[in-house]
This record gives sequence, structure tokens and C-alpha cells, in this order.
Amino acid sequence: MNEFHALLKNPKTDKISKDSDSKVIREIAELLKKRSLSPFARSITVRMIDCGSSNDVEIEEGLANSPQVDCERFGVHFTASPRHADVLLVSGPVSVNMKRALEKTYAAMPSPKAVVAAGDGAVSGGLFSKSSAVYKSGRVEEVVPVAIRVPGNPPTPYALVLGILKAGLALSK
Repeated sequence: MNEFHALLKNPKTDKISKDSDSKVIREIAELLKKRSLSPFARSITVRMIDCGSSNDVEIEEGLANSPQVDCERFGVHFTASPRHADVLLVSGPVSVNMKRALEKTYAAMPSPKAVVAAGDGAVSGGLFSKSSAVYKSGRVEEVVPVAIRVPGNPPTPYALVLGILKAGLALSK
């Protein structure tokens, strides 16, 4: 049973504190202490792009927006426009057909910007790394610079939030 399913069984463990049973939640609590008190440093706008995933990461991203995880309480907001985004969350191995869309989305983002590769497909190419349908090995870093890698098949919603917060922290420096 993964950490998220344990949280569903006992929602009282979802305290963002150093006393949480979840290692990821304890890490989020530590990261939140390091953030600047400026309201601008506490707001991270994310644009997600699926470059060829099996939609497992997208399901977990949806759960990050759910009332249980509620990523908005950490200042993480999702947008439909890359022109409003600080962080680009990329899932799946980069398919040949999505390479150009990824490049254009990244180029449309204002600076400073960061990319989070989410899931095994985005980080390493996953099962499709040797497929002719993916660009090179399918790793996102072969197309755009990646600041944070969140491995997992799929990563938990809290792991995604932690990756986004780390990228936001890197942007505020």
C-alpha cells in the first residue's frame, strides 16, 4: 500500500508537519519552512503537458487538486496557458509527435521558469525508451532542461506537489 492509500484510510495523518507518518509530507513541511514570506514566492503556477503517458500521472495530478491533498493550500495553482506558468509539469516519454509541442510550450513560458519531469516515462523513458515512437530515449531532458525529477510509476500526489514546490523554491532564489 502506498502512502496516498494510507492517507485515505486515515485522513488525520494528513497534517503538514514534521510529526506526520508520511516521509513525503514531512519533507513538504520542511520545504514550506524554507520558503520566503513574500506572497509572490508562495504562489506557483503550473502548466501540465502530457507528452505520451498512459495517463497515470494525470490521474495523480488530479488527486493533487482533490480536497484530500489540496495543492492550492501550498500556493500551487494550475493554468491552461503556458504564458501564465512558472513551472512546466511534463508527464510521459516524449513522443516524436509531441516533441515540437513541448518545445513550443516551454518557449512560451516567461522567465524564470522550471521543468518538472513527472513519472518514470518522463524521467527515464520508462517502458518505451527503446520505441521508435519516442524521441531519442523519451527522456524530457533530451528536449528541454529539467530542474526536478519525480520518479515513480506513477508518483504519488504528494510527491508531485513536493516536486513542484522544489521547482518553485529554485525559481525564487
